[in-house]
Amino acid sequence: MTDEEYREFEEKFNQEQEEKAQKRLAELDKEFPLEERILRLEQAKAEEKLEKQKVELEEFEGDEPVIDTSQFQPLTVDELTKTLGLTIKRDQTNKLLTFLAQLSAYTEDSQLNISFNAPSSSGKSFIPTEIARLFPEKDVIEVAYCSPTAFFHDYGEFNKEKGGYTVDLSRRILIFLDQPHTLLLQHLRPMLSHDKKEIRLKITDKSQKAGLRTKNIYLVGFPTVIFCTAGLNLDEQEATRFLLLSPEINQEKIREAIYEKIKKESNSSLYSYELESNPERKLLRDRVLAIKQERIRLIKIANPGLVQQMFLERVKVFKPRHQRDIGRVLSLVKVFALLNLWFRERNNFIITANDDDIRQAFKVWDSISESQELNLPPFVFNLFKDVIQAAYKDKNGESDGMVQIGLTRQDIMQKHYEVYGRFLPPWQLKEQIIPLLEAAGLISQEQDTSDKRKTLIYPTALLSVPQTPNNGELHGGVEDKTIDQLTADEQLEVGKSVFGEGVKWAEETA
Repeated sequence: MTDEEYREFEEKFNQEQEEKAQKRLAELDKEFPLEERILRLEQAKAEEKLEKQKVELEEFEGDEPVIDTSQFQPLTVDELTKTLGLTIKRDQTNKLLTFLAQLSAYTEDSQLNISFNAPSSSGKSFIPTEIARLFPEKDVIEVAYCSPTAFFHDYGEFNKEKGGYTVDLSRRILIFLDQPHTLLLQHLRPMLSHDKKEIRLKITDKSQKAGLRTKNIYLVGFPTVIFCTAGLNLDEQEATRFLLLSPEINQEKIREAIYEKIKKESNSSLYSYELESNPERKLLRDRVLAIKQERIRLIKIANPGLVQQMFLERVKVFKPRHQRDIGRVLSLVKVFALLNLWFRERNNFIITANDDDIRQAFKVWDSISESQELNLPPFVFNLFKDVIQAAYKDKNGESDGMVQIGLTRQDIMQKHYEVYGRFLPPWQLKEQIIPLLEAAGLISQEQDTSDKRKTLIYPTALLSVPQTPNNGELHGGVEDKTIDQLTADEQLEVGKSVFGEGVKWAEETA
């Protein structure tokens, strides 16, 4: 047989095989609908993953007690925040989101990452570490300080076949406490954005004999990552991979925290006993362990159209970051379903989120979306509303001229002391806060015409300051209105704020 005849024979054979395959697929289409075939495939994948982890399951059941799930009832957001409030005062949204983020570690690929950015002594590390006490100790990794190479060596195991270190972070909660820099986060970027289930990194390591050597690191799985830092500057690549949160620093929260601290330190043994014997807290801890033991592999959303409708209602202009924002909303939907998995539609290791889960997720998202949209920690965003806008109004409220008077940094620091009762470090205002607000488009800086040595600050965004502070409260927020929704008098006030008293002169001469 010549080469040409062989090629003809091979093409004919492949064509016949393709026809047979298409015929078989057509028969399967008649026998099983498309949705049923997809469901069968999902079940097969879930069962395959479960089979691979059979040994791990046997060890797991030996270490931890099997929880009776018949004791659980559907858990609402109010009931959850009330239980978390036994130790964490106020910070309703912060503690709820932190709990949901840590619970998301038990999903397949819907983990949430959180970055707490706030000044020292504000409680940014207290919230995640306190909530982590509700989770199995072996699932939580708390790191006070760690260089990138040390992290990989400490938590990695050498794999001879791959010739590198394997770091398995599946179903883990990583809490970085008071990190001075974000170098480690830069190494973890592909993992934080869930690019691949297994990622290979190359790092350099120094040895006494060989000097600098390259090592292969294999990151496996997606953990929940919580990053706490007093620094307010985050690279945009990190900022878009995290939910940016800041603890409340209002007087009511600080007062209640002081009372709780006195109660705890007065008799720590009695405090711990009462806390651990609290029935709601014990039930929540059992619930977390039971969710882990269920090993849910897939969470579907029954009504994706509702998600699309509610998200598009909140977006005026599309931005690249919205592709990640919708991912966070979907993760919240799935975690709410996971929280009440025994009361959701279920098929073995697959559960389905309902419309209530979608609405709860958007309710939580609405409480933080404004600062997330601007890539700002809530602390910085609230400082803009409570301090800079208020100081600008105070300075220009009774000005009769057409030229608006800008703010100096001294004006801002003085107003900050009036509002919060503490001094704002000049270096932090100059090097961190002002660049963040300028990058977000909320302020502009101009040279003072009367004194070239001074730089004046002007708010560029006119936001209405709410009556209750939006520092992580579920029902807080800024009320946005379009120009068409304003009354004639309100439109005139906006015009005066933007264009100065020239609007007033135009009104009087009209």
